Amino acid sequence: MLERTFKVEYAQRVLFTRDMFGLENHVLRDLLASAREGDRVTKALVFVDSHVAEARPDLLPALEAYAAAHSTVFSLAAPAVIVPGGETCKNDFAIVQQCWEAISEACLDRHSLVFVIGGGAVLDLVCFAASTAHRGIRHVRFPTTTLSQGDGGVGVKNGVNYFGKKNWVGSFSVPYAIVNDFALLETLPIREKRCGLIEAIKVSLIRDAEFYHWLEQNADALAELEPDAVERAVRRSAELHVEHITTNGDPFELGSARPLDFGHWVAHKLEQVSHFEIKHGEAVAIGMAVDLRYSVKAGILDDATAQRIISLIRRVGFATYAPQLLESTKDGELVILAGLEEFREHLGGELTITLVPEIGRKLEVHEMNTSYIVDTLKELVEARV
Repeated sequence: MLERTFKVEYAQRVLFTRDMFGLENHVLRDLLASAREGDRVTKALVFVDSHVAEARPDLLPALEAYAAAHSTVFSLAAPAVIVPGGETCKNDFAIVQQCWEAISEACLDRHSLVFVIGGGAVLDLVCFAASTAHRGIRHVRFPTTTLSQGDGGVGVKNGVNYFGKKNWVGSFSVPYAIVNDFALLETLPIREKRCGLIEAIKVSLIRDAEFYHWLEQNADALAELEPDAVERAVRRSAELHVEHITTNGDPFELGSARPLDFGHWVAHKLEQVSHFEIKHGEAVAIGMAVDLRYSVKAGILDDATAQRIISLIRRVGFATYAPQLLESTKDGELVILAGLEEFREHLGGELTITLVPEIGRKLEVHEMNTSYIVDTLKELVEARV
């Protein structure tokens, strides 16, 4: 047997800015200068979420002007490619193929860059295409929602839905950089702008009690989506997510623990059951409520703390139930319960569910009491809050 061990070093870069394509803003120019090979001008192909292109008609002209102003550093390989926005784009593998075709027609190589400007679903899809073209083309993510700027967009995972299962096809690929432009949040619909707050609450519960207390103290400002409060929540959420990915020892999830997915085993299934009418952040809020109330029944968390957290979730504008929680198969089984097995399969190992025994600390369990889950689902739906 021949065996050698080697290590590959990665850098996770997250840049925070405003009006990234403003001609006087050199954040992106300096980033791309560090990415190029010698004095070579880096070719970039840009993919844009259709919702962003519609909401920001000035975006592409600004990008083209920026590229012209900094032509010694990078050039646009072709006109921007518009990708249908929203979670349903991840259900259509033909869109991945269209991204591959665009990359091929633009003659990108592995020294080129793919820019992806959009919400979490478009980032997932296009970055998957980039990470598999030529066995991996470097990509720069430009998240455009609070959810993607504070959570999914700053990670290393890409994927699309397949076999009716969320992110069944995907890859781990560290982006060259993530550029969080807070100006892009200004045109978000209220429902989308709110969604990122739940991931901030989630990560505070498992990693940072002080941040959780700040969220509680600023719940009214967050509920009103005051820009300063939202930006601070998104920024700290991003910091904690990156800290977990880069310091937890398992960035590519070779093990079975996924603490950043607290509340997500219900959320992923609930999104599918609702045909993605329930947005990811909204589904996570409900999933967290399920796991918090379950934890009380299982003796893991005290009732007062669970109520305190659920109160914060509701205060910032989320429901903690959906009628789909009680949707049944023709055999009378609750569909949501299938989310546990799908979650285990997604990990590729034993079932590992992250729960919260106290604010700021996580606990991993390897089995769930089905009767407690069913009782919890019924209670949340009956409360209808």
